[in-house]
Amino acid sequence: MLDIDELMSDLSLRRPIFHSEADFQHALAWRIHETRPDCDVRLEFNPSPDADSRMAVDIWVRLPEGTVAIELKYCTRELQQEWRNERFVLRQHGGQPPRRYDFVKDVQRLEWTLQIPSPADYGFAVLLANESMYWTPPTRTNITDIAFRIHDGHRIGSGELRWGISTGAKTKQNREEPIYLNGTYALYWRDYSTFGNNPGEQFRYVAVAVPPAKERTP
Repeated sequence: MLDIDELMSDLSLRRPIFHSEADFQHALAWRIHETRPDCDVRLEFNPSPDADSRMAVDIWVRLPEGTVAIELKYCTRELQQEWRNERFVLRQHGGQPPRRYDFVKDVQRLEWTLQIPSPADYGFAVLLANESMYWTPPTRTNITDIAFRIHDGHRIGSGELRWGISTGAKTKQNREEPIYLNGTYALYWRDYSTFGNNPGEQFRYVAVAVPPAKERTP
């Protein structure tokens, strides 16, 4: 099966920064193809159009030993950076709570993807960021998105995850529904690339491995 940390480490040497999430998606998919020429890689693949016509997995990898589903997030803060004569202008993605919710939602989607007819055998939810607020633990506990925190060393799941009662309508707009996880997942952030010591110049990622239901820790 795929070693996501090895792939990310290898990719960081070739592409330490990306223009967008789509750029990140294409680069990782291409690297998987180069590393495993025996695989079939699909982007925005719907594994079960009859069940949900709107669903699309970011990267769907068919290998001789099984199928892997990968969901990606690229969450950035403002940065202008030159690399190999190419200019990258990253925009500020805004508040972190909705992005944390979206990442945990990816984990839920992968759990579902591993249970449908013709499912994947394994899944990875990957978030790459240059904003330290994602991997830094909170300094207080009375925060609206405590259920969706994804900082280094934290664990998410299992059961129902909801916004705090004081969460503003704008923060949870289009994200009102609670998230349900069957498994529990430990979060460990790894260094990806560094351009300097200023805010936004360090990129790190977290990769959550989602195994089949029978192998999950409740």
